[in-house]
Amino acid sequence: MTSPLYQLSNKKLKNIIALITVYLFSAAIFAQTQNRDWNGKKCAIVLTYDDALNIHLDKVIPMLNSYKFKGTFYLIGSSPVVSQRIEEWRTAAKQGHELGNHTLNHPCDGSLPGRDFVTSETDLSKYTIARAVNETRITNTLLKAIDGKSERTFAYPCGDLTIKDTLFYNFLKNDFVAARGVAPGYLNRKEVDFSNVNSFFQNGSTAEQMIAQVEEAEKMGSFIVFMFHGVGGEHSLNIDLEEHQKLLEYLKKRKKDIWVATMVDVAKYIRENQNN
Repeated sequence: MTSPLYQLSNKKLKNIIALITVYLFSAAIFAQTQNRDWNGKKCAIVLTYDDALNIHLDKVIPMLNSYKFKGTFYLIGSSPVVSQRIEEWRTAAKQGHELGNHTLNHPCDGSLPGRDFVTSETDLSKYTIARAVNETRITNTLLKAIDGKSERTFAYPCGDLTIKDTLFYNFLKNDFVAARGVAPGYLNRKEVDFSNVNSFFQNGSTAEQMIAQVEEAEKMGSFIVFMFHGVGGEHSLNIDLEEHQKLLEYLKKRKKDIWVATMVDVAKYIRENQNN
């Protein structure tokens, strides 16, 4: 016969095991739901494409659509690829892609080293603040005529922030949700500077290199903005189309953990949740 003392100890042991099981199960569920600060996912990825290239319409947007991803395309208002293909850009906007503002004439500071490509007409160092502001707002008007939207983001041509010593974007903060810069960095939501959002410039990058950057953003519970120009050609700054597709394939496989969205949507999300 089993002693009452043994039966009591055995009952306690079973209760302890049951409590441990419940605890481990709860801990596993808790771990799965923690660090999902990005629209319920572990990190956010923004894919941006600069300079309004034909290849963006011909190759990139169809590829993004095939994976059901939305990109941000920073258009130069005076570009013939904009004026001659307006309906296609309008269709892209209807599909959910963001048409961002990359100014009217893409002015860069010609006084800096290595800027031999800058013409006298597009030399930002010779601009007045009023001209920079007016041309940027003209581009917003054009973009609204294409997509009908009032909310969008800005990208600094060549990453140049100032005219002489003045931050010209200070006069445009009310015109945009955010402005994308060119300095890399993984930031949490509370550290984001909406007048100079970090981004990772891609030129000759492999999918392996870009995926490693995504994994670092996920590890840090941050977000990452990719800056592309040519994708399969049409620009001196370029990555292979195949490497771009491999990146998208990886992001598709990780869609439960990684939020891929436009710059305007991620910036709005950060603003709404920055104090949480």
